[in-house]
Amino acid sequence: MIRILLADEHALFRQGLKSLLEAEPDFKVMGEAKDGREALRHALEAHPDIILMDIQMPVLDGVQATQEIL
Repeated sequence: MIRILLADEHALFRQGLKSLLEAEPDFKVMGEAKDGREALRHALEAHPDIILMDIQMPVLDGVQATQEIL
């Protein structure tokens, strides 16, 4: 099972992407974040296999969040 974290400020986009990903039997969306700070928190707590993150988000952008995660 591949565990995925979605990070994007647009809820409709996250919802659509989650529907597409979870149609695949080996994918599980284990969390969603609306900004970089929330993505960072989820990533450090849950340790997803993949993070799909928008670059331009409020609070902490995707580039900064990625640097913090790495």
